[in-house]
Amino acid sequence: MATTTQGPGSNSGGGEVVTPAGLPMPSRNPLPLSASQEAQVRDIYYARVRNKCKAEIKAFADCAKLHTFTASFACREPLHAMNGCMKAHATQAEQDAAREEWFAKRAERARERQRKALRKAEQEAFLREWWGLPEKDREEARREMEKLARGERIAGVRRRTGIETGQGTEEGR
Repeated sequence: MATTTQGPGSNSGGGEVVTPAGLPMPSRNPLPLSASQEAQVRDIYYARVRNKCKAEIKAFADCAKLHTFTASFACREPLHAMNGCMKAHATQAEQDAAREEWFAKRAERARERQRKALRKAEQEAFLREWWGLPEKDREEARREMEKLARGERIAGVRRRTGIETGQGTEEGR
């Protein structure tokens, strides 16, 4: 049974999660992701931090445009302001928010991936018909549709998608 505590020096908005052994977990979202999924979460995290420090980044970039080798000396004030802003906003709470955003957009990404795969299959069928090529083997087409219906792997478990549950097609709605 995990408990949640809020320490006086804690910078995360949701508090610190404590495990049954009393050891603090670094994140509210301990679900393991694959390396590529973690990279997607990091991209969201970095974009969120850059968005919060947009003015400081722009000020440093404007200063650096005017200087070449001397940019680190001539633009020291904007550089320190930009780095301070980035450090202030690069918190564990921001990483947790990025991970939650990634999970929230998971269904949207799955629908987009399915839409692209179906469009690709339609285009391939059209080109085969156009050029008079033989149709795909039914077994091969079935395997491709099964692969498309497979969900995304999260924490070693494959999640079901809309096609597999009947929600991805018009007749399933």
